[in-house]
Amino acid sequence: MKLPARIGAVTATLPPDCRRITLVGANGSGKSRFASAFRKQCRQVGVPVFGISSLDALYGGALPDTAGAAPAPECTDDVYAAMASSPAFLRNDARTPLERMISMLLNEEIASLISYKTCAGGNDGALPRTKIDTVLRLWRSIFPDSKGVLEGGALIFSRRGNDDRYSHMRLSHGEKAVLYYLGAVLFAPEKAVVFVDNPGLFLHASVISRVWDTIESLRGDCRFVYVTHDLEFAASRRDNAVIWVKAFDAEAMAWDYELLPPSPGSLPEGMYMAILGARRPVLFIEGDGVNSIDAKIYPLVFADYTVRSLGSCNKVIEAVRTFNDLRDFHHLKSCGIVDRDRRNVQEVAYLRRKNIFVADVAEVENLLLLEGVVKAVASFHGRSPEKVFAAVKKSILGQFRTDLRRQALLHTRHFVKMTMTYRIDGRFSSITDLERHLGELMRELSPRSVYENFCRSFTAYLNEGDYASVLRVYNQKSMLPGCNVSGLCGLPAGKSAYIDAIIEILHTETEQARQIRRAISAAFFPDEQSQPGK
Repeated sequence: MKLPARIGAVTATLPPDCRRITLVGANGSGKSRFASAFRKQCRQVGVPVFGISSLDALYGGALPDTAGAAPAPECTDDVYAAMASSPAFLRNDARTPLERMISMLLNEEIASLISYKTCAGGNDGALPRTKIDTVLRLWRSIFPDSKGVLEGGALIFSRRGNDDRYSHMRLSHGEKAVLYYLGAVLFAPEKAVVFVDNPGLFLHASVISRVWDTIESLRGDCRFVYVTHDLEFAASRRDNAVIWVKAFDAEAMAWDYELLPPSPGSLPEGMYMAILGARRPVLFIEGDGVNSIDAKIYPLVFADYTVRSLGSCNKVIEAVRTFNDLRDFHHLKSCGIVDRDRRNVQEVAYLRRKNIFVADVAEVENLLLLEGVVKAVASFHGRSPEKVFAAVKKSILGQFRTDLRRQALLHTRHFVKMTMTYRIDGRFSSITDLERHLGELMRELSPRSVYENFCRSFTAYLNEGDYASVLRVYNQKSMLPGCNVSGLCGLPAGKSAYIDAIIEILHTETEQARQIRRAISAAFFPDEQSQPGK
């Protein structure tokens, strides 16, 4: 199936077995016009089309003029108009497409019963199943606590455990939308392309997938085209061709659009689409996306990026690699940020070449203890920046002095582990060769010598009062509460109050906010021109 014209590129074609197509894009990108052009192309090749919109169903007005209408019905109102032109049991006061659709269901029910009564053999056979039977059966599967029945020639609803009985007028907007969807799709022509506008409108997230899975299974002969800006909905459709509509050229009557390739395995489908829709450079970070310091601070510091948390360091590295592999498609630059932990200069340089940036501090908590950050928070809360920072520095150096040998041992362990990982690979003809290689490797490593070198370097940092170097090598999450930076700044004691204060400042347009951003950015990019995208 051929898609509408494409700006500066060959028009795309959908595979013949594609049953689900989702058009996504920002408001104003031209999705609705794209859908209209797609409909037109379907008609031109003789494929029937049928439109469904819950917004129109609930708020549509009088029956439109059907003069010159398409040979095949293209919406429920077309079907209603056709029924009304022949003997029918239709209500003449139906005000909306939803009410007209219900009238059509009841009309078919009555016509079926009359046909059953007057057919040869009378009523000896089983009653034929009607569209309204199907709708009510599926209604109960989606809303188990709600029941719909035919009573006195009307459709009546009730809830389990409640004797109250009411018409469709008292259903919620979401229930009305589902009722309309279930009934409307049954009136679509055979093998039609069903265009659904805003399929998630009025529906709670917990039922959206179930509703559309049910409707798609009900009409296995049809294709479904969903027009939406809801990326979570697009991600929920299985075996789904996603067309990302970026822009519309009215003069050329052509669109800038792409068929999205499958999401990289390292990214959830919904996140992948959200990133593409944001159209900004992507920054992948560690953390859980809700409670981690990374997720709270980085979006406020790197405001020009779409920031997404992926959890572990390895996931960040893999996501940057796979996302950049698709660069020719989405044209978005992606990079990542990971904690330094105990990585050496060579490891940091290697990651940087892969667009993974490592701060000049051991972990994210240490960023909050940078001189510029501490002074900015102190100033914002009316305390002396110089006095507060001097006290913090003295405390951090004291903690590091106490912890020096343990930290040196941890750095030695990391060095040995990484060196062994890099050097153990190789082909060996015998176990003797492997033993010889490992023995030589251990002599080269000389763990004690490495440990003593770390001790000497760390001692030199202390003797020189080199606060920046201590933050680069000191992995200790108790530093933040241990140095009482929160209390020194006039805040409640504890880690969370200080973090909240930084977030509060970053939401302002003050000089202190700019100072914090400069300090944290400089920890990753000492030379501003080295920032990604510069």
